[in-house]
Amino acid sequence: MSLEVLVLYYSRHGNTAALAQHVAHGVDGVAGVSARVRTVPAVSTVCEATESDIPADGPPYASHADLEECAGLVLGSPTRFGNMAAAMKYFIDGTSPQWLAGALAGKPAGVFTSTASLHGGQESTLLSMMLPLLHHGMLLVGLPYAETDLLTTTTGGTPYGASHVAGADADRSLSEEEERLAHALGRRVAETALRLAAVAPA
Repeated sequence: MSLEVLVLYYSRHGNTAALAQHVAHGVDGVAGVSARVRTVPAVSTVCEATESDIPADGPPYASHADLEECAGLVLGSPTRFGNMAAAMKYFIDGTSPQWLAGALAGKPAGVFTSTASLHGGQESTLLSMMLPLLHHGMLLVGLPYAETDLLTTTTGGTPYGASHVAGADADRSLSEEEERLAHALGRRVAETALRLAAVAPA
């Protein structure tokens, strides 16, 4: 039976979604593991505004069951003043039942982000997403400098997780380094999930 790694993201202009696809390809490249790609709905300042239960396009919205069923998690969000977007924070804030049950404890996790500029809060955003995952007891997987793109990239990519520099108009495509590092992150989380499953008590 194949393990599933949840690739869960929020994207406003499509750049974080593009990163998510490369992360998912990295997951799918590991035999015995497949990616389950999910997104979260936008939040609104208007209390009465609601999103449809099914997005107009792209992957389905995540449920808390997706978290419970996954063997690993890769979480992605664009930056909002150096922090994760409100939509992702809102979803995570609703995971108290999973926290109380220890549903994510011991599972591997990674993070990824997209920012307008190279110094637009990439690392602080990645760290902001790590905090609730640590509270859930997850095992954080980053990108080591054995991924040599980290040594040469002039675009995105950090040891904390995969990233993309989208430009002021959010119209810059992913660089080859960004694509490879996103792929590597997905692969590393998938490989870690597979190893953990192999040593887990029956």
